Amino acid sequence: MLAAAFPAMIVYAQELIPGKRGTISGLFFGLAVGLGGIGARVLGQLADVWDIDAVYKLCLFLPLIGVLAVFLPDLHRRQVAPAAA
Repeated sequence: MLAAAFPAMIVYAQELIPGKRGTISGLFFGLAVGLGGIGARVLGQLADVWDIDAVYKLCLFLPLIGVLAVFLPDLHRRQVAPAAA
């Protein structure tokens, strides 16, 4: 379910920095693979210290981080013309 939003995130990032589409795509894919590996390692360590059920319960709340998307800038905000004096 989280991976379904990945293409939209790449397009959003490409709109933030126009003209650098290849660079942005490479950075996002590299970061996704790298952070995914680090996350798997951390969750594996937690599963060793705690038990797998506790890690599953922890992962249950991770999608709530997506609520932070409310604070992303609006790229298509209409410019308000200054009032004539």
